[in-house]
Amino acid sequence: MKTLFLLMAQYDGQAIIPLDRVCQDYFSHLSPEMFQRKALSGALKIPIVRIEPSQKSAKGIHLEDLAAYLDIQRAEAIRERDQLIGDLRAGRGR
Repeated sequence: MKTLFLLMAQYDGQAIIPLDRVCQDYFSHLSPEMFQRKALSGALKIPIVRIEPSQKSAKGIHLEDLAAYLDIQRAEAIRERDQLIGDLRAGRGR
């Protein structure tokens, strides 16, 4: 099943998910402020959407960007698992 469709169902079709909700659901180890710092510094590869140009405006993550980020994280986890399994089978993981 496609991540985007699952997120659409989870967030009732909202296009922009509030930053605090994204943190609560997927980045519970980060406060919204820390998430924002990490995203703006490039440590988290996910763009933050401001509803208007003001620094104090509501911020969120576009549904497609969250889906893409989660899909990339999943692909990386699969790659790491496959590499580990390959190392174990070749006797290098002991």
